[in-house]
Amino acid sequence: MSESCNSRHFSWLTKSCFPNPQHHHPLHQPHLPLHRPTTTTTTTPTISSLPDDLLLDILSRLPHSSLPSIPLVSRRWSHLLHSPSFLLLRRLRGQLRRTLFAVAVADSTLLHNNHPFLVYRHSTGAQDSSLETAPSLAREDDAVGIFRAASHVIGQDSPWKTSHFLADRDDAVAFPPGIFDGGFSHSRVLAIGRKIYVIGRTATFELHTWTGNVAAKSPMIFPRKKFAAAAVGGKIYVAGGAARTSSVEEYDPDTDSWRVVSDAPRKRYGCVGTSVGGVFYVIGGLKIGASTGEDFSRAAASNYYASSMDLYDAEARGWLRSRAVPGGGCVVAACAVEEGFVYVLTSHAVELSFWRFDARRKNNGCGSGGGGAFGEWCRMKSPPLPVRVRLDSTMRFNCVGVGNKVVVIQVMGCVDDLLRRGGGRRGRGVKEAAVLVYDGGAEEWSRGPDLPEVIRRAAFVCLEC
Repeated sequence: MSESCNSRHFSWLTKSCFPNPQHHHPLHQPHLPLHRPTTTTTTTPTISSLPDDLLLDILSRLPHSSLPSIPLVSRRWSHLLHSPSFLLLRRLRGQLRRTLFAVAVADSTLLHNNHPFLVYRHSTGAQDSSLETAPSLAREDDAVGIFRAASHVIGQDSPWKTSHFLADRDDAVAFPPGIFDGGFSHSRVLAIGRKIYVIGRTATFELHTWTGNVAAKSPMIFPRKKFAAAAVGGKIYVAGGAARTSSVEEYDPDTDSWRVVSDAPRKRYGCVGTSVGGVFYVIGGLKIGASTGEDFSRAAASNYYASSMDLYDAEARGWLRSRAVPGGGCVVAACAVEEGFVYVLTSHAVELSFWRFDARRKNNGCGSGGGGAFGEWCRMKSPPLPVRVRLDSTMRFNCVGVGNKVVVIQVMGCVDDLLRRGGGRRGRGVKEAAVLVYDGGAEEWSRGPDLPEVIRRAAFVCLEC
């Protein structure tokens, strides 16, 4: 009996410890392995985590007013802003406009030769600005303003917009003594892409129109003043303006370096430059014929090359046959337009003439929008100025090509004053800062909005921005 009981108890214990797998009892479920919840890190995607192509697409849609803030986000964003793809995307979306820029030295009348290095300081915390020497730039809330600027979209009924190009506090840019005496009369200003380059006798500055920053670049190899300069194929070419050399220099913005690429057939002083079709045009000016050591001003006054121009083929690295404006005269200003023409404004003692040079290799017909063979001249309608005006050192014009239009700006002087001095009739003439626009298709002149009063003795360039 006892054995039976013990056997039953043992059997029950065995079943309790080792239950029948086919028998399901709520109290005796099979042991399941313990599954601990896996910890997963959820990453929220950000705009900076996007690949370059998508980020470029997004940034290229921003309004123009937001572009100065892009480089402040990161170096990557700054690199994308300066990439050719960014410019191409904005052009394809129609967000680029041909804009005329006027660039002037900020308070240039305060720059004197007795200051070793001067910078123009614009304070963000006060209403006034002042000039200080470069070593004294210390306050963190200040930026250094070097150039005043005004921009205007030709063809739109809108006023000029004024601004400053500023240098960072940690990268203060200084003016060498006397470099901008007389404004930009001795220097040259031109544009590559969305950047403006100011080239002085011993210094070069790069102005970024989207960010408003200024950066110092390498100066020319040979000091020059009143020289010819133009951009060809993304590089800058300069010639003339130096008594001791006839070299033509080339500047590469990518490497920030200058090199000599050729020697000009003539030494010129006071010449102007332009480019179209891969050709660098060196136009007008005075002949420099002095020997080494002779006074520069006497050498410059020896003879006029006033109505001739030399043509340098930048790709072929050679000079084409020189040309001359029909009827002679003194070249006052010149520029090129996209259609492939070079427009030249000349002075014939007491009157102004406006000429068009056909710089295209394949042309037909001389007339509106046409031309004969390469090198043919056509006289165009003169600008609406008094018929008999004798230009002197108090009168200066600047000429800029904007698309297929020509913009002539009276940079210095007043026609009314010249008429009164010459005993001419009194009347309302063209004063300083007047803007005249020539439409090459309609062959008509119109009056644009005058420059703001804060912009005087400026240089002018056209660029897409």
